[in-house]
Amino acid sequence: MEQNWIDIALKVNVKDAEQAELIIGESTQYGIYVEDYSRLEQETMEIAHIDLIDAALLAKDRECVVIHLYIAENENPEESLAEVSAKLKGAGIAFECSTAAIQQEDWANNWKQYFHPLKIGKKMLICPSWETVEDNEDRAVLYLEPGMAFGTGSHATTCLCMEVMENYITPDTTLLDVGSGSGILALSAMLLGARAAVGVDIDEKAVKTAKENAARNGFGADKIRFLQGDLTEKVSGSYNLITANIVADVIVVLCEDITSFMSEGGLLIVSGIIEASEAQVKAAFAKNGLRILERYHKQGWLSFVLEKAV
Repeated sequence: MEQNWIDIALKVNVKDAEQAELIIGESTQYGIYVEDYSRLEQETMEIAHIDLIDAALLAKDRECVVIHLYIAENENPEESLAEVSAKLKGAGIAFECSTAAIQQEDWANNWKQYFHPLKIGKKMLICPSWETVEDNEDRAVLYLEPGMAFGTGSHATTCLCMEVMENYITPDTTLLDVGSGSGILALSAMLLGARAAVGVDIDEKAVKTAKENAARNGFGADKIRFLQGDLTEKVSGSYNLITANIVADVIVVLCEDITSFMSEGGLLIVSGIIEASEAQVKAAFAKNGLRILERYHKQGWLSFVLEKAV
């Protein structure tokens, strides 16, 4: 029987958007969708290199961001809304809220109008599975359908992680991606020439989506595998490159055992860290024998490249 969902839309000021995204994202296993038009003109020029923008988009609110949280109708959305509201109020974040009932088919497809081919870094082009690329401009093309999993490349944290990662992929790279979502990082690594990749995610739907995306891009289980598990509980072996595009609190936990999966000379790339959490993750790095090699910044988000401390 087709599931019904409740779309909880929380409107916050742009200045509070990053912290609100973090708080709201922790309250659902299904992911969030963010409407952010604050940098519309700039991002349009950066991505599409044009200044002609649809009038309906130009009319969007630039001072606020709307964060959509999806809860199954039979999973007590009222309780989830009360929890999120309490957390936002506790953080001193003002917000407006509205709710709407939607069908699963609508939820699974409506976001597609916002997902278009996207250049990332110097080497990658992310393309929705329902579109085609006429000129890839010598970029590796990843055909992707996020489904109900997080990861289209459009979010600053994913984009930042991919931009950093492309500097480290070689034909000898064996990659582990913790919190793999749609499989975007592991698949990008393979398209950039990595030898093999493993992705792990706690969400069964994400793992299913990632496997479908692997097949869509011509990769079998001999090249890339996706596992369902909490962080590294199902992981074995060692890897010379590990990526984790997740939130700061989870990165802190991940640091406790991640070095045991890093090969000699291996590197760890973490992303998804807001500036306010920088001190927290740096303390976790130091405590668990990880040394910072590089620090990157994009739209208020941080990414670090780390190695084992000698």
